[in-house]
Amino acid sequence: MLIAFMHRLPRWLVTTFIVIAGLALAVGSALAQGRPYGFVYLMGGDTVGVERVTPLGTTMMGDIRMRGQGRLEWRATLPSPGQVSSVTILAYREAKADAPLVQRAVLRLVGDSAVAEITGPTGASSTQRFKTSANAFMLVNASAGMIDIALMRARLTPGAVDTIPVFLTTGGQTVPSILTTSTDSATWSLGGQVSQLKLTNGRLREAFVAAQNFRMVRVEGAALDGLALAAPDYSAPAGAPYRAERVTVPGRDGHTLVGTLTTPQGASERLPVVVTISGSGPQDRDEYIPIVPGFRPFRQLADTLGRHGIAVLRLDDRGTGESGGSFAGSTSADFANDVRDAVRWLRARPGIDPSRVFLLGHSEGGLIAPMVAADDPQLAGIVVLAGPSRNGLDIVKFQQRYAIEHDTNYAAPARRDSALRAAAAAVEQLGRSDKWMGYFFSYDPIPAAKRVKVPVLIAHGGTDQQVTAEQAEQLGAAMRSGGNTNVTVTVFPGLNHLFLPDATGNPANYTSIKDGHIGANVMGPILDWLLAHARR
Repeated sequence: MLIAFMHRLPRWLVTTFIVIAGLALAVGSALAQGRPYGFVYLMGGDTVGVERVTPLGTTMMGDIRMRGQGRLEWRATLPSPGQVSSVTILAYREAKADAPLVQRAVLRLVGDSAVAEITGPTGASSTQRFKTSANAFMLVNASAGMIDIALMRARLTPGAVDTIPVFLTTGGQTVPSILTTSTDSATWSLGGQVSQLKLTNGRLREAFVAAQNFRMVRVEGAALDGLALAAPDYSAPAGAPYRAERVTVPGRDGHTLVGTLTTPQGASERLPVVVTISGSGPQDRDEYIPIVPGFRPFRQLADTLGRHGIAVLRLDDRGTGESGGSFAGSTSADFANDVRDAVRWLRARPGIDPSRVFLLGHSEGGLIAPMVAADDPQLAGIVVLAGPSRNGLDIVKFQQRYAIEHDTNYAAPARRDSALRAAAAAVEQLGRSDKWMGYFFSYDPIPAAKRVKVPVLIAHGGTDQQVTAEQAEQLGAAMRSGGNTNVTVTVFPGLNHLFLPDATGNPANYTSIKDGHIGANVMGPILDWLLAHARR
């Protein structure tokens, strides 16, 4: 289902993002006034998104730009105040105005169904039908402006409480919601999650979701002119003993990858270099995750290694940030080719030692690194962080089961069983309709692991509930069974999938993490292993 723009978020982040983006983003009654307005989305101290909203009589339009997620435009048709009969959504690869279109979707309520007509970048189209309620409110998950419409609807409902079935256009699910309003505040419970809204004259002033440390602020008037996402800063910190250079890497499929190469200053010989490989979903070169303050693991890695004589190449994923190509429709095999292109480019670059090129991948990147190394015995080694040993279908089924069984909203056995059945059906549909999912579900990492002959460090968080910790040794055992005698497996007790402290590793806890900097207890062993294997 809709939308490539959203459903390729990191697997562990999809549910959380839907809660954030579709839950607490709120309102006003500016429709009749026709004046543009906007919203700033804040996660902790980081600005993670902005939206401009334009009321146009019986339609409303929005332009959403989320950090690392490109741009989304929507247009809602309102046959009467608060009622949405259709939504058109355009998803673009990048946040800039001239970015290529990734997907167009037109959704309409037809009886008790939501019918979606979806067109891809090549013009190929398909129609999908989803069971919902005839009274459902269609919500573009990432839009604060559409919540304006929901509050408009609530104000027309007698009493202070409006029970609204909400159809989420990302995921194609209908969830119950209760919107409770008063003169200067509102509370919206959506799928069991609660957001608090502060209103002024019926319009949203501020919304806050304590569970996610998420806040949204309304912007009007002259301040709207300056509403924009600042470009990410990939420069080296002041006084760093390395320099950071913007580089472009030609890809075999005709696109160009853009990233940052950090190189230690004053080197008297060619440098060893590490190529970072991000996890699933469209990731920037830092592997930045907005819900965890300070979590930029590849930037942190580049800083650590740059201070110890090792260069680092980190790239925006294809179709993400400054990189060209299409992210939608690409699979792990395509991303592996991008890594191969980066390695080839580095080996030809002056100042880089072609015999000392390493790969370091996290999550899906930990699946891709062995794929590349299996066919490239000239690599100096690979570091696999939270990489899987099982096929993606088994991993996603575990993630779904864990999430539902640890969600108090599904404490009742009947409700839990119903949720598990619905989740299984959704996975089956995604496996058929999404190219990345289909590949990920069927790919077995073990055969490639058995063919890896270069030195390997496998590191895993002991409480990881996304890719469980026993898979680290399973992957290591497969490599050893193929004849690799240089395989080190390290499991860090008490650390989650992000290599951050968490006693349970439940992904629902990610939004409560206060500091996303990976500790020296993890960075130190990675550095030591790389230094040991980078010696000439």
